[in-house]
Amino acid sequence: MLESIIKINQAVNGFIWGVPAMICIIGVGLLLSVRTRFIQVRKFGAALKNTIGKIFDKTQAKDGSMSPFQAVCTALAGTVGTGNIAGVAGAIALGGPGAIFWMWCSAFLGMCTKFSEVTLAIHFREKNANGEYVGGPMYYIKNGLSKKWHFLAVLYALFGVLTVFGTGNATQVNTIVSSIHSALHNLHIIDGTVDERANLIFGIFIAAFVAMVLLGGIQRIGQVSEKLVPFMAALYVILAIGVVILHISRVPAVFAMIFKSAFTPQAATGGIIGSMFLSMKKGVSRGIFSNEAGLGTGSIAHACADTNNAVHQGMFGIFEVFMDTIVICTLTGLVILLGAPNIVYGQAAGAELTISGFTATYGGWVSIFTAVAMCCFAFSTIIGWGLYGSRCIEFLGGEKLVRPFLVAYSFVSIIGATINLGLLWDIADTFNGLMAIPNLIALLVLSGQVKKLAIDVDQAEKSGTL
Repeated sequence: MLESIIKINQAVNGFIWGVPAMICIIGVGLLLSVRTRFIQVRKFGAALKNTIGKIFDKTQAKDGSMSPFQAVCTALAGTVGTGNIAGVAGAIALGGPGAIFWMWCSAFLGMCTKFSEVTLAIHFREKNANGEYVGGPMYYIKNGLSKKWHFLAVLYALFGVLTVFGTGNATQVNTIVSSIHSALHNLHIIDGTVDERANLIFGIFIAAFVAMVLLGGIQRIGQVSEKLVPFMAALYVILAIGVVILHISRVPAVFAMIFKSAFTPQAATGGIIGSMFLSMKKGVSRGIFSNEAGLGTGSIAHACADTNNAVHQGMFGIFEVFMDTIVICTLTGLVILLGAPNIVYGQAAGAELTISGFTATYGGWVSIFTAVAMCCFAFSTIIGWGLYGSRCIEFLGGEKLVRPFLVAYSFVSIIGATINLGLLWDIADTFNGLMAIPNLIALLVLSGQVKKLAIDVDQAEKSGTL
């Protein structure tokens, strides 16, 4: 029975994250870019001004909402996670250095896709009985398309609920526990053996913390995210830039290798990876998995923002993909290519390859800082996906199911800390990909609406509201 489940899941997963899905995601991103006249290029400066420029804006959001900056931090909390560390390592190991180039390509189009998702989420959102803004793909399908399309909204919400327990929680907790063990082992505090009782204690502690944040409501989620996300991103970026500076003489050669390997991967991998298509597939799929452009999940958090300007909030979507993939994923790639002592191409790799780049550069002591960064990355993802799941369950069954869902979601942290998650991760990954299908269909049908809303950018600039 278990073997049958594994085989079925592998077949479905291979299709969802394979060539057809990538073509659809890239195709929709290209269509939206053309229809908005490549807004991610034209208004990139405005996107930075309205994101980085708002970091120190302490404007308080109204009850039932987040400030625009809290919303983008919550969305980043869901996207900036272990995929930025482990996912990039896996892409390089299996696709060669050129995978980073294809990751950049997916991010370029993904910036417009995320802009469209966020803009539509604000434009078609609703207020629930508690006075909270609710939105995202299920709502812009419901309110933006005719009734014959509404089954897609139900499918999206259903896949979302099934995904969050694995992708958003259990696997992230497992990463936290593994990071702590790795740091303590590198500091010779433990001998490297797994202590199941310690894992259980970690799981209970994390579950309590998750429940405390999520059950505190939308504003507490926003408050935690706006403090945690900038901290974790700054810590990781500083450490990564340090690696680049210490190996600065090799940086031009590494960039040359990235571009060359994108089209002739065998040149950089000694013939181990000889397919340009494989390099493209790994780079594009990992980029999509990291920034979630096309999955629509981040727009659920953005819909909570205390703003009436859909285009203004859409600028945050552009920044989100830029920060997640162009900045953080690129730095991870450079840490690996500059610092990692032994990259075994053609074999699966994860966070350990990234960590080896740091420790080979700084020494074993840095493992405590990488562990802190990994824990922050993972915990922020748990919080972000907790919000996504609660909105999906609310759409399916009403607000009465939200608190029971959040309690159950919190307890999953204990499971994630104590069991082997191999099959659970694979199944969650499949449902994660399934979420993209109804969202991409909606973006395709609503591309005309996106074009109309994008015209408001120029008008907003002229009026001084952007």
